[in-house]
Amino acid sequence: MSTLLVWREKLQRIYALYSIYIQKGLQFVTGLVLFWVINSNIGFMKPASSVFCTLGLAVICTFLPMTITVLAATALILAHFYALSLPIALVALVIFILMYIFYFRFTPKKAWLVLISGLAFSLKIPFVIPIAFGLLGSPVWIVPASCGIITYYMTDYVKVSAAALKEADASGIAANLMSFTKQVLASKEMWLMVMAVTIGILVVNFVRTRGVDHSWKIASAAGAAVTVVVSAAGNIVLSTNISYIEIILSAVLGAVTGLVLELLFFSVDYSRTENIQFEDDEYYYYVKAVPKVGVAVPEKKVKRITENQPQETTVIREDADLNNINTENDADDILLTRSLSKELGLEKQRPE
Repeated sequence: MSTLLVWREKLQRIYALYSIYIQKGLQFVTGLVLFWVINSNIGFMKPASSVFCTLGLAVICTFLPMTITVLAATALILAHFYALSLPIALVALVIFILMYIFYFRFTPKKAWLVLISGLAFSLKIPFVIPIAFGLLGSPVWIVPASCGIITYYMTDYVKVSAAALKEADASGIAANLMSFTKQVLASKEMWLMVMAVTIGILVVNFVRTRGVDHSWKIASAAGAAVTVVVSAAGNIVLSTNISYIEIILSAVLGAVTGLVLELLFFSVDYSRTENIQFEDDEYYYYVKAVPKVGVAVPEKKVKRITENQPQETTVIREDADLNNINTENDADDILLTRSLSKELGLEKQRPE
């Protein structure tokens, strides 16, 4: 555990030094993956789905706010829908406008939540969202999560029904338009997932904000269990085709994500918890204080040794005072050396 905490401190130092570069790098990667997923799934407009367009949009959006990335992804989806069918693009535009009215009303500065939510569903890990959003945010984050879910299911339906929508003649356009609107707005699977994610975020956030020990771990486990129960029960009652393996694996991955987030953002030592009570003229206060876990990063000292480093020599004069010698052993050694030198005739005669 201490090793993990040391690595966390190192990562925090690195982020503090290079935060702007790390943020822009993550923004570039998010935009690149997002535009690639859109173009690979509904790439009906060939110029817009090219590698140059994908890479160019990612680079441009890197230097702009995240809200621009969301709007660029919306425009790209509408362009592909337009290449397939103009009425479908118009209906999708109305749906996007309605969603973004709620989004800009409640969470205008959380554009990345919409992107992460849609990407999680595209990667088949939907239940990472309620645990991560519940731990790091507030119940208001349900709005961007729902926008991402609706966008995913809308594009998924167009992908599955692309052949029928494209080959429809003038008489079949109205029928396809009604079918598309009904499928998007009345999709049982979509609303089931919206409900599961919503309940998951509420449960995780409620448990996380309680004053109990290990609240983050309990919240992650509770969120994973609730999302599995709600989605599995809804899958049976509504006769949807959600994979149970996907449900379980996604919930397990969400619980693991919760443990990682706790290590990064909420490392505390419950063994040193203190309960404090005090009062003023109007209230009694009961405070539970839990200290944070802090680990000092060991500093490495490097000692350089050069090949041609001069050696230090010590010269002891014959007439040196023995009181200047540090230890008795050193004095005995010097006296013994002098006597041997005299006996062997090795001592040089000093000039008069």
